[in-house]
Amino acid sequence: MSPMAIATTTSKLTAQGIASSVDKTAHSLTTEPSHSNGTSNGISTQDTDSLTNGASKIISNGTANPLPELSAARLNIALTSNPRTVPAAGSPEIASQKVCTDHMIQARWTVSNGWDAPSLQAYGPLSIMPTASVLHYATECFEGMKLYRGYDGKLRLFRPTLNCNRMLMSTNRIALPAFQPAELLKLIVALCAQDGAKWLPKDQPGAFLYIRPTMIATDSALGVQRPKEALLYVIMTMFPAMDASSTPGGMKLLASRDDMVRAWPGGFGYAKVGANYGPSLVAQGEARAQGFDQILWLFGEKCNVTEAGASNFFVVWKTKEGKTQLVTAPLGEKIILDGVTRRSVLELARTRLEKGGELEVVERKYDMFELEEAYNEGRLIECFVSGTAFFIAPISLINFRGKELNIDMKEGDMGTYTKTIKTWLKNIMWGKEQHEWGYVVEEKA
Repeated sequence: MSPMAIATTTSKLTAQGIASSVDKTAHSLTTEPSHSNGTSNGISTQDTDSLTNGASKIISNGTANPLPELSAARLNIALTSNPRTVPAAGSPEIASQKVCTDHMIQARWTVSNGWDAPSLQAYGPLSIMPTASVLHYATECFEGMKLYRGYDGKLRLFRPTLNCNRMLMSTNRIALPAFQPAELLKLIVALCAQDGAKWLPKDQPGAFLYIRPTMIATDSALGVQRPKEALLYVIMTMFPAMDASSTPGGMKLLASRDDMVRAWPGGFGYAKVGANYGPSLVAQGEARAQGFDQILWLFGEKCNVTEAGASNFFVVWKTKEGKTQLVTAPLGEKIILDGVTRRSVLELARTRLEKGGELEVVERKYDMFELEEAYNEGRLIECFVSGTAFFIAPISLINFRGKELNIDMKEGDMGTYTKTIKTWLKNIMWGKEQHEWGYVVEEKA
């Protein structure tokens, strides 16, 4: 019997063990608190119930016959016979963002048969037809997560249930098949458990891998129609730090022109779909050609502040009455991505800063003219962006219609509040603070 066959045969028990282990950790999707506006990561409780209440009602496109749901218990494992080389820390290979770990998760779905058994298999190319729906109609969505090697030697995910819930919401927005978020989480954990030890060795604490769950429509018939075939896959890649360490002195933002819009009410700016990102690259390229790091996206005649690049944007200022506020744009119009880091910033600020009376946490519409006025009156304290890729990165300058707003760096490389919030999050992510948001992955030896 070949080594591959042996691996496939024996690993089914391992897969069941992994799924059982994930169940026992009891990181239930219901344990994450709802957002302050009553939604769970952009999805109301009612919406979540309607999306996840039985795959036969969700993915059969109108048929009443029950179809197989996505199930980690059915995971087949075929380990690679050609292990990949781990690049040295700080190497150009890591900066390229092209180096993936040894394995990936795949699961196929069809409208007639539901979800096939998922597989953990060697990382490699996908095979789809040139007429595949995803290549023509942007029928895809994805998530961004990280696997952290903690200073206590443990592997952790950070609030992964929120990512899995959000991916379900994105699939619903783009007419892709639904799934139970808990099953997606089990598959992600299985991949992390398999590849984590090799690619994040215990003697290199503080490192991380970037996780990219993705779903694409693969049916090969041309024509704008609801997908009848889809592929879910999960990969992990080495990724450079993109926060303040890679942008010394803070990020510089160029406010978007009036004829450039990232998202709009009734659109899909709240969903993590590829169509949100490709069209923004022209503006991003123009910004970088002028010496800026990213675009600060404004919306409407009032120039409402929304996001910065692909990250959420925060302001700390004093009101005219002298009250210190942490302000970010609201989710109500669905033009803002409900970022996991964004939510975590707000929740930490509310529990650790607002309760102590240090500042007020505010989610509301605000425009660039308010920001400019606060700057002119000396009330603008600091700005930062948040996201999985950029983590927490300070803003040192905003260019709005040719005027530069230079933002003071109280701590040398970032503002006081920015540094405090970033430190709190880092301590949770890398295990310096034991917290319910840190999801420990039991790695394979």
